[in-house]
Parts: sequence; C-alpha cells; structure tokens
Amino acid sequence: MSLRFLVATVLLAVAPAIGGWWAWKGQGPLRQEATVLVRKGANLNQVADQLERDGVIRSASLFKLWARARKLQLIRGEYTFNPRASLSDVAGKLRRAEIHYTAVSIPEGAHAWSVQKRLKGFVPEEVFWTLWKSPRLAKTAGFEQAESLEGLVAPATYKLHHAMEPEEVMLMLVEAFRDQIRPKLEGGVLPPYETLILASLVEKETKLPEEQPKVAGVYKKRLDIGMRLQCDPTSLYARWLSGDLRFTAPLPGDIRRVHPFNTYTTAGLPPTPIAVPSASALEAAKAPEMGRDLYFVATGRGGHSFAPSLKDHNRNVGTYRKEIARQRRIARG
Repeated sequence: MSLRFLVATVLLAVAPAIGGWWAWKGQGPLRQEATVLVRKGANLNQVADQLERDGVIRSASLFKLWARARKLQLIRGEYTFNPRASLSDVAGKLRRAEIHYTAVSIPEGAHAWSVQKRLKGFVPEEVFWTLWKSPRLAKTAGFEQAESLEGLVAPATYKLHHAMEPEEVMLMLVEAFRDQIRPKLEGGVLPPYETLILASLVEKETKLPEEQPKVAGVYKKRLDIGMRLQCDPTSLYARWLSGDLRFTAPLPGDIRRVHPFNTYTTAGLPPTPIAVPSASALEAAKAPEMGRDLYFVATGRGGHSFAPSLKDHNRNVGTYRKEIARQRRIARG
C-alpha cells in the first residue's frame, strides 16, 4: 500500500468527524446579538426552525438531531445569543435554561399609571388596564371587593422575561402582595382594606417615617368626627381618573371636582388606595398617632407643621407661604 493511498484513506475516514465537529463547535452565522423567545407550548421543530430563520444557527435539521438525541426539554423563556455563537453554545444555553431576565422595579408610592409605564414592555397598555380591573386578580391579592389592583402590588424588583404572558406578569405582582403585604394589614384600628387605603394617603402626603403616624392620626381623627379628609393627592388621583393625565400640583379645579376619589368633595376614604404604600406608611395606618391635631401643612423645608385648630393651621399656612416667597427671592438672585 503506497503512502499516498494510506493518507487518502485516513482523510476519508476522519473528514466526516472533522466536519461534524466544525458544524457543532465552529462559529455560527449570527452577526449581532439576538433574542429568541421560546413561548408557552412551543415544540422542538418550531424552535429549531425559528433559530435558523433568525440566523442564530445554520441548520435546523442538525439541531433537531442533537435535541432528540439528548431528549432536550424546552423551558419557556427569553434567550439571548452572542454573535458567532456555535451550535454547541446555542444548544447548551437552551439545555441549561439560561433565561434572560429584565429587572423591573415597582417603587413605594407608585400609582397605576406609573406601574403601567414600567410594565409596558411586558404588558400591552390596553391589556394592562383590563387586567387592572380584574376581580380574579383582586381576589388573588386578598381583597375580592377591590375595584382595581391599585395598592395591591408589592413594592419590589421583579425578574421578568418577554415570553411571559401579560396575565402571568400581573399575577406575579399581586401574589407578592398577598404573601408579603396582606398579612401585615391585620390588627390595625381599621379593617385591612381601609388600612391599606389610609396608608396610601399617608404615603403620598409625606415620605418622612417620623411624620407618617401623625398624618395618619389627623386623618383617623377626621374620619371619627365626620370631617372630610381634604387630602391633596386624592384630588390629583380624581383628575387622572377623569382622563386628565397632567402630573402637576393640584389646581383649584381639582380641589372643586366632584368625584368619589376627591376627599375635598366626598366624605370618608376614597374607594381604593391611590398608590403603593411603604412599610412605614402601613405601620402608621395600623397605629395612627392620635392627638389633638386636625390639620397639617408643608413647611416648605421638607416637613409639615401640625395644628389642632383652624386658627393655628392658618398661621402655619402663612408661615409656609412666606418661606416659599423667600426661596423664590433667593432663586431669582
């Protein structure tokens, strides 16, 4: 046997192996990072064809052969692939279920419109507002009587991916509320849902934990004597529900608007919370600091002045206006 014939024979024997290795480990066709969604119910053939169609892999057929040999179990999710990812890289990422998540934060004080904006990449706007009124989701949160999910969302950072269904995303938020917040509402001076509503008013009035029990005390005392709460943030919430989405300070028209959520024109608590309350606001609403005070107004320096009488309150309002005027003079130079 000549040397030339021997070499040719060896090359013929190893060529398929080399070709197979290169098809498996060699650089793939992807030129830039790509994301592929494996949605609920997607099968192997659909995913393989999608990978080839999106230019992630060269051969859907080869991928299917490997996946069937390995009995690949597809896990629904969002997968991100790097440029030139090999077929081995792509297959390994799917096998290990290396799902790409996006962190979405729902902060304390967020209201419906803020939550919708933060979730817009995962829940279409029209779907969001439909789900926001879902009795089933409200029941899951622990308050089946709630008109909406306002306040029934736990403030947290959620890990989401784009293969999730919109209702699944919303369910995650209300389940977090049910598990983390709902039990903390028991044992207060008001029933649990009213405690949540009061806490949301306190949250929107002041961020200072040391002031929140005092604010809650003023509102609780007003409730006890039948006095209107006159909470500025509720007049803004009524404005937004009326279709005016200007996010500005209350205007005289807002204060005068007759609306179930405007506590200047309607007695008692609003029908639902007006935001996501913080833990400190919840504690304040459960145990308000009850004293003589019936009024409070901003100081203009970050806090509030409290007063037991309208006369004292009007004096505090005058002090606040002088402080704002002083700050404007300084700003003008």
